[in-house]
Amino acid sequence: MAGLAVTALLIVLGARLLGRSDATGARPDQARPGTVVLVPGYGGGRAALSRLADRLEAAGRTTVVLTLPGDGTGDLLTQADTLDSAVRDALRHGAPSVDVIGYSAGGVVARLWVDRHHGAQVARRIVTLGSPLHGARIAGAGAALAPDACPQACRELAPGSDLLRRLDGPLPAGLPWLSIWTQDDETVQPPDSARLAGAVNVPLQSICPSARVGHGDLPTDPKVTALVLTALGTAPLTAPTTCP
Repeated sequence: MAGLAVTALLIVLGARLLGRSDATGARPDQARPGTVVLVPGYGGGRAALSRLADRLEAAGRTTVVLTLPGDGTGDLLTQADTLDSAVRDALRHGAPSVDVIGYSAGGVVARLWVDRHHGAQVARRIVTLGSPLHGARIAGAGAALAPDACPQACRELAPGSDLLRRLDGPLPAGLPWLSIWTQDDETVQPPDSARLAGAVNVPLQSICPSARVGHGDLPTDPKVTALVLTALGTAPLTAPTTCP
């Protein structure tokens, strides 16, 4: 009997460490937002996401902007491991769950994290901004025409890469995910590479027809920021119908 009691205690403690109310795979409580972890894009630049993090902090959220290993052009799987380390650190420090924002290639990192690290057990919501979830033509061209100048992340972001093919499956049931992209994207072509089955998919111009937002503007554009703030609230995640 004592052994059974110890086992039960370990299960409960493990569930709490994972940010869950039990050990049955229950989703995090949507009414209790936790830390927001922001994942930079290819190259690892943090400036634009830091501005988005400041806006989230002003709204009362705790944020962490990842510093990607190396120069942010290495293996996306290693970057997913870095994301997982940041998530586990937030949970150890008392966050009930995490929200994840992935910008550009950072959205692919978030998708890898969900797949490799059972991220749906601790991620309350995920938002991706202009993410080449099905690859980008520029990466494909680089991998084919100048492989020596196309680092590992570049090759992994080529359409049809082994890494992307392995990710071409459904999202875990019940994981709220918002994918936003802009038709003016000059980097991720085609822009709807950001479309993800099972997510709430929002081409910005579908609700803001006059918006002129480039790829690099997505983390700081006021309309996009407003959509992100709403998506990371406590109301059910639904497709927006009006321009913020």
